[in-house]
Amino acid sequence: MNTEIITALIALAGTLGGSFGGIMISSKLSNYRIEQLEKKVEKHNSLIERVCRLEQHDAVFDEEIKVANHRIKDLETAVK
Repeated sequence: MNTEIITALIALAGTLGGSFGGIMISSKLSNYRIEQLEKKVEKHNSLIERVCRLEQHDAVFDEEIKVANHRIKDLETAVK
């Protein structure tokens, strides 16, 4: 075979190997970054759920305080 053809085939194999390797490394890096972002989003969503539950409990306590205040007021007016 001609040396130019052999050189071209070797260059082609190197180019294909390098391109494939670069694509694989880039894909792995992208997948890793996506996984890290998913973890952060999960932590954020967990925090939002906990805050929502706290706000619900706060609303219940506020209502209980209002009821207690009304009872106290009724008792004070009944005593007078």
